[in-house]
Formats: sequence, C-alpha cells, structure tokens
Amino acid sequence: MTNVLTQRLTLAEFLERPNLEESPAWEYVAGHIVQKPMPKFRHSILQKRLLSAIDDPLGHYLALPELRCTFGNRSIVPDVVVIALERIQLNDLGEPQDSFTQAPDWAIEILSPDQSTNRVIDNLLHCLNHGSRLGWLVDPHDHSVLILNTQQEIKICRAEQSLPVLSEINVELTAQDVFSWLKLSKNG
Repeated sequence: MTNVLTQRLTLAEFLERPNLEESPAWEYVAGHIVQKPMPKFRHSILQKRLLSAIDDPLGHYLALPELRCTFGNRSIVPDVVVIALERIQLNDLGEPQDSFTQAPDWAIEILSPDQSTNRVIDNLLHCLNHGSRLGWLVDPHDHSVLILNTQQEIKICRAEQSLPVLSEINVELTAQDVFSWLKLSKNG
C-alpha cells in the first residue's frame, strides 16, 4: 500500500528530509509526501528489461532507473527515465550533477498492484507539462501500455501494437515484446 504523509511541507522542506532516499522512494506531489510501493517481482523484471532495451550504447542519451527528478514544484522518482546526454548538467570533472532538476525527455512508470493509477498518470502529465516528450504507463496486470505525449491523444497499446519511442531512439518494441519478458523458462 502507498504511504501518504498528511503533514504539508514545502518542496525545500521535503528535500531536506533525512529519510528522503530510503527505499522505496518518497515523492513530493501537491504539498504531500507520498511513498511509492515496494516493487514486486514482475515490476523489477520489466524495469530491468526496459533499461536494457532502451539504453543507448552510443551515449546520445541515458536510460536510468529510479532517478529523482525535481521540477515544477514536484519531486518524483519515475521507474525509468530517458535523458538526452546534452541536457545533463556536468560538474568541473565532467561528471553529472547529483540533482536532476528538469523533466526527463521520456518517463516510464510500471504500475504496481498497490499504486494509484491516477496518481501515476498525474505524475506523467506533470512531466509532459514541463518538457517531457513521452510518457509510458506499463500495466503488467492488463498487459497494456498507456502512451502519453505532447502531439496526440492518450493511446493504449496491446499485443502487436508498436510502442512509440523518442524519434532519436532506434528501438522497436510492441506491447507483446514488453510483456513477453515476464515469461521465464527454467529449462536451459
């Protein structure tokens, strides 16, 4: 079950909390502190496989798990984010700054059984309203992927329907491809 603290805080107060980075992640939405549910097995498999399928070996962008993104008076932790390398702020050593204060180019959430669908969609819409170009809500129970982007209406993809990705990403996936990752074989 998702934990929600009723104490209202400012974003600055939230970011100073000592337990902020404990697992599962805490998010700041509309003045409230919400703890994401602990991922279950299927969630973890999908997250791992999505990262592997999407990550760019040429280094034009990064696919990252559970990166805290603080922007637009929210601090959220999508399950997977994709960020163009040129948008990542680097320090004097050429390493990324620890705090990411922009919307990712692409945010992916994998719905957990105890998670509020509307809360997750609200976070994806927040990303789109602040510069993200694409959002996916992967529903392992329904074997569907809800697609949100800035160019068209919300779309649900199932089975052999192609899943849209960012134009500069050379990956072709269908909903069936994604959910086939859940089929594990114990036979070598």
